[in-house]
Amino acid sequence: MLKINTNTYLIDNITYQCSSNCDARPIDIDIDTIVIHCISLPAGVYDNNYIIDLFQNKLDVTKDASFESLVDLKVSAHLLVRRDGTIIQLVPFNLRAWHAGVSHYKGRKNFNDFSIGIELEGTPISRYTDIQYEKLNEVIAAIKLCYPKITDNNIIGHNEISPDRKEDPGSFFEWDKIKD
Repeated sequence: MLKINTNTYLIDNITYQCSSNCDARPIDIDIDTIVIHCISLPAGVYDNNYIIDLFQNKLDVTKDASFESLVDLKVSAHLLVRRDGTIIQLVPFNLRAWHAGVSHYKGRKNFNDFSIGIELEGTPISRYTDIQYEKLNEVIAAIKLCYPKITDNNIIGHNEISPDRKEDPGSFFEWDKIKD
């Protein structure tokens, strides 16, 4: 079972690759939401380190023409779950990762303030692996123990908070595999 260290706000015994694309959360904020995203660089290409490079501001944009739109982009997520189930933490949970961008949903805005962003290696038009769902469930269980205000109703897709710009995690994401 995964466990969050409440001194570091990192998950014990997984890889931590620090992203500087984060900052302090607003004072007295309750973390009560998980936002599910997906990413692959280039789209649909897996098993490389381009996602980590992007989140660490080290992406060589000359490696692929599709990277040109990512020049000077400063983004991150708290976690990345790779296709093989490997979990990588990039931002401690007590900090605000820059994953949601301009966001609003059910009368709330600025979702980076009170949410945890989880990226799945994938695309909005591809299926996710069984091991990704297994590891995502383990992560969600650990996060819910640390942040009891997170309920299944507050586990949402990026598409729900940024519907005009985002479609992830996509129509192939099986919500019933992570919600009771």
